[in-house]
Amino acid sequence: MNTSPKTRFFKPEEINQKWFLVDADGKTLGRIASHVAHILRGKHKPEFTPNHDLGDFVVIVNIEKVKLTGKRPELKELFHNTGYPGGARFESFKDLIKTNPEKVMEHAVKGMLPHNRLGRQMFKKLKVYRGAQHPHAAQQPEPLSFE
Repeated sequence: MNTSPKTRFFKPEEINQKWFLVDADGKTLGRIASHVAHILRGKHKPEFTPNHDLGDFVVIVNIEKVKLTGKRPELKELFHNTGYPGGARFESFKDLIKTNPEKVMEHAVKGMLPHNRLGRQMFKKLKVYRGAQHPHAAQQPEPLSFE
């Protein structure tokens, strides 16, 4: 008779998913991105299962006020390839934070999630907005701080 405890694996319908609100005002891009990826993945829960999407929803506001340290604002570039020969495209952080600041955070978080269909499913739970207003007040997101 085997009396060793069995490992319990959870399914997404068994887990209650919460909503969290992150204010990016004055915070560092990479630190926010790593914490948000951790929450989207569900690793902060004791029920974490690597092959299921058990993470929570995250709403990030004031993304245009995010900062980088040192010379990074001038040097950082986001890379994208069209798939064609010579299709490498570079966008500087300095220009992108003025025109499309949501893309900066989405790019950072997406790179920290699994690069497969499960990662794409987790990424859909990230909502990024410039300014303090967001349309998810009905979900009553809990404020989240990383300090």
